Amino acid sequence: MWSNISVAPFLLTGFPGLEAAHHWISIPLFAVYFSVLLGNGTLLYLIKDDYSLHDPMYYFLAILAGTDLMVTLTTMPTVMGILWLNHREISQGTCFLQAYFIHSLSIVESGILLAMAYDHFIALRNPLRYTSILTNSRLVKLGVGTFMRGFISILPVIMCLFSFPYCHSHTLSHAFCLHQEVMKLACADITFNRIYPVILVPLTVFLDSLIILFSYILILKTVMGIASGEERAKALNTCISHIGCVLIFCVIVIGLSFIHRFGKNVPQVVHIIISYVYFLLPPLMNPIIYSIKTKQIQYDILHLLSKHRFGN
Repeated sequence: MWSNISVAPFLLTGFPGLEAAHHWISIPLFAVYFSVLLGNGTLLYLIKDDYSLHDPMYYFLAILAGTDLMVTLTTMPTVMGILWLNHREISQGTCFLQAYFIHSLSIVESGILLAMAYDHFIALRNPLRYTSILTNSRLVKLGVGTFMRGFISILPVIMCLFSFPYCHSHTLSHAFCLHQEVMKLACADITFNRIYPVILVPLTVFLDSLIILFSYILILKTVMGIASGEERAKALNTCISHIGCVLIFCVIVIGLSFIHRFGKNVPQVVHIIISYVYFLLPPLMNPIIYSIKTKQIQYDILHLLSKHRFGN
């Protein structure tokens, strides 16, 4: 039916017009990638190693760190492959799988932030029943449900990508595969792939954000009812790290959504930079925020550093 149908690999793009500077651009990007791997890897190690961190809040933090690691390891090979080796080709199957993991993990991260808000809500609204409500079995169900929602909800559009013929240009404008870009290269009716994400994103990421906002309104109402000013400050301080992570994630997601929907006249380089900010800033900042605001994690990091120093 279609002429010039090709199963040729897609071509990824680094920074258009700055190809000569790719090696220089790779230095700060690799430093950020390394920091993300180090920060989130350290968090996972500390939570596993320190028994005092074995409670629901830190379990959710470990899941968040693991998700950030997966996002980073999903995009890092193709990004650094272009910047270091100018390796632009990616097979169609690999491209679709990369897009699947990128979009699934974005929904998973939103769900984890919602679960963490639920944890704070229970801890402050009903502290006496906290451990009886957030039992280990319930934590497992929340974790599994969050991952299943992300990985199942995005399947329909990814399966369509596998079935489409591709006869347009095979060049993508990013160093990784995104569903919204790949679908435009298809020589087929992509109406479903256009409409489905418009429905899915509000029902997941945006709805999660609204529920988180509502939960913090209730938390604030509870905290304001505490008589002691010192106790109020202590209660709010337990939420600051999570609020910081939520704000970073939501602001970037909303900004990216608006640019994709209404930024047709925005230079391509802006789209590229925003996409890197989206994939790198939350995984970079989440462990930093929690390390700064959580005394037990600070103590464990200092203990780990001193142990290695004296060990050497």
